[in-house]
Amino acid sequence: MRHPIRLLDAAANRAVEAARVLEDLARFCVDDASVTAQYKALRHELVAALGAIDAGTREANRDLGGDVGTTIEGANEGRRESLASLGAANGSRLCEALRTLEEGMKLVGGADSKWRMIESIRYRAYTLNAQLALRLRTTAVRQWRVCVLFTQSLCRRPCRDVLNEVLAAGADCIQLREKEMSTAELVAHARVVVSRAHEVGTSVIINDRVDIALAAGADGVHLGGSDLAIADARRIAGGALLIGATAHNADEARAAIEHGADGCGIGAMFSSTVKPEQPPSGPMWMAEFAAKWPKMPHLAIGGITPENAVQLRAVGCRGVAVSTSVCAADDPGAQVARLCEIFS
Repeated sequence: MRHPIRLLDAAANRAVEAARVLEDLARFCVDDASVTAQYKALRHELVAALGAIDAGTREANRDLGGDVGTTIEGANEGRRESLASLGAANGSRLCEALRTLEEGMKLVGGADSKWRMIESIRYRAYTLNAQLALRLRTTAVRQWRVCVLFTQSLCRRPCRDVLNEVLAAGADCIQLREKEMSTAELVAHARVVVSRAHEVGTSVIINDRVDIALAAGADGVHLGGSDLAIADARRIAGGALLIGATAHNADEARAAIEHGADGCGIGAMFSSTVKPEQPPSGPMWMAEFAAKWPKMPHLAIGGITPENAVQLRAVGCRGVAVSTSVCAADDPGAQVARLCEIFS
């Protein structure tokens, strides 16, 4: 029977290494100073707690050559699909190693209080890992160029013709915005749109309704200020839906990002016939957002046309959401094609 210090030494190394990877992800990949600082503090507290185990004893009992687990690998050990999967793998490694440390510390004389410190660190790691996971999702979320806010009553021509034309012209996202339909009507309509859009690789977002988005197999939901909270929507949908939120200013944008939004609708850029009560913020708000959150997926929204979209592109905008200028146009496809060219 080997000395239990081997157990603690291996778990300690895994935990500290995993914490460092997570800290670096927060620092270099999502530029989150708060999460980075919290991982750094956690790592330092962990090292302090490990001081209860004599370093010389750890080293004296270390035996890599005799470790029966060094040649055992999981099926996916050599591959990570994304930054999000890298974060998930190391988050799990950190918490699993902390659990082993917590239990193993109970075997070490003079370390009676240390296992409780490890327990506290483990609970904090669960919360911190969840925060980082939400931030890492945005590094994998698609940045759309042209999203058509699709409302039947705005369409000058048959809505199915409009849908087919904007999809053929290159719209890479459709957001359904139907305030007057019953739930049953909206589910049926959304399923048709999802089916057609997915045939050409276009995403579909449902305005306001998490339940409709899930029922119709949509890609996500967009939430306004008076809709379901982002955290509540995430509890319902889990990772099944992208969640977008509207941001009219920096405070709203910061809150949406911190609560786990996958993307932001930035507006209103210009006066809009859809929401005439919303005063426009203009391209300067778009410029501010792009400078503060350069990696965050976004769609500028509000009164956007091919003519004024050039102003937004010039200040760092990477995608727009358009409604009346496309749905009510005589040639919706031509309008989308012009916008796609601007944001190519």
